[in-house]
Amino acid sequence: MQFPSLAALQCGLAGLQSTRPAGRIVSIGRGTVGVDGLADRACLGDLVQIRDRRGDVRLGEVLQLAPDRLTVLPDGAPEGMALGDRAVLLGPSTIAPDQGWLGRVIDPFGRPLDGRGLLSGTQARILRAAPPPATSRHALGRRLETGLAVFNTLLPLVRGQRIGLFAGSGVGKSTLLSRLARGVQADVAVIALIGERGREVREFTDRVLGADGLRRSVVIAATSDRSALVRRRAAWTAMAVAEHFRDQGAHVLFMADSVTRFAEAHREVALAAGEVASLRGYPPSTAQMIMGLAERAGPGAGDMGDITAIFSVLVAGSDMDEPVADILRGVLDGHVVLDRTIAERGRFPAIDLLRSVSRSLPDAATVEENALIGRARHLLGSYERAEMMIQAGLYAPGSDRDIDDAIAAWSALDGFLSQAETGDTSDSFARLKTCLSTISAPGMAGPTAAVA
Repeated sequence: MQFPSLAALQCGLAGLQSTRPAGRIVSIGRGTVGVDGLADRACLGDLVQIRDRRGDVRLGEVLQLAPDRLTVLPDGAPEGMALGDRAVLLGPSTIAPDQGWLGRVIDPFGRPLDGRGLLSGTQARILRAAPPPATSRHALGRRLETGLAVFNTLLPLVRGQRIGLFAGSGVGKSTLLSRLARGVQADVAVIALIGERGREVREFTDRVLGADGLRRSVVIAATSDRSALVRRRAAWTAMAVAEHFRDQGAHVLFMADSVTRFAEAHREVALAAGEVASLRGYPPSTAQMIMGLAERAGPGAGDMGDITAIFSVLVAGSDMDEPVADILRGVLDGHVVLDRTIAERGRFPAIDLLRSVSRSLPDAATVEENALIGRARHLLGSYERAEMMIQAGLYAPGSDRDIDDAIAAWSALDGFLSQAETGDTSDSFARLKTCLSTISAPGMAGPTAAVA
């Protein structure tokens, strides 16, 4: 037996309690239950175990405290519960990650979903921890290899960066996330699947990650049929697991799919607690929840490692101003927008480069590389502005030098945005340079001098 597992077993045995405070259900409402006998012992957010008269056991979370009773949100509908059913106070909501969790699929309570036994670690972590001190955090680190040409060049990802992936349904968001999960350089990957369809969990671990990808990963899954309490907890559990490995000095890739479902789950819980919806259907606490989660990712402090984070956001109708997208975009270090029109013409990933930005630039690239990036963006922007005229046959070649160059380069650049990269970043920039090599730089008579 390995020592870490033995230590975890000893820690688990030492933490066993012979007695726990218990109360009784005294009221059952629409989604919540009132519990008597625990008001002087419980804290907000504590877990409660409820056993109904049929013998079914479920967990709940303390939402409200009053002098004589608790309001508890059960994990699931209260059907089957009755007045007088016993409720046992379990205490603070924590998780104890361990090195042995690598390669495993678990639920938000740290229980295995892959049919094998799982031991907890020796140190319990609270789910809603504070981020490292702002004045002590590292600067953003070096540029990372991603396995995709567009992210190696035009939208670079650096160590400790936090980016958002904004897309509507069916535009290729999950496919892009899976390619980044396999391709981005990191010691450990922690992946939160929040509200995903049940069949996709197995497909993601077996086909998308594969054996090699899963070996360095911890997957925390809460499928769409789980209660809002569990779906919200999935994001916090995943971040706590990422922080565990970060505190050991590892570079962690954190991926959450999706923050929208996290916000929707929080909305259900907050409304059950009596909070009033005011932000286009979301309660005021939604902004703090999202920003608090995002701030925990990023560079560590001191001897800590870093958490490079990718948060996906579902945007209905490509509305980048809807509440969740607007809140998250303001606290991240870049955003990537997937466009349905691009996906419908068959180019994947369907990245709208002109609406996407990486705030690691210009520091993440050299002077020559920044010149390549700027020229590529300029040409794509010129083509987009004239696209309607070009498609309608109204543009006369020779009328505008920028548009002529954009037309000449567009096919190569559009193809470049979908290319995988089997080499490294220098290979990606070499191919981008090739795409631009026959295009004259502004004010030059021959091939591009600025990128030669």
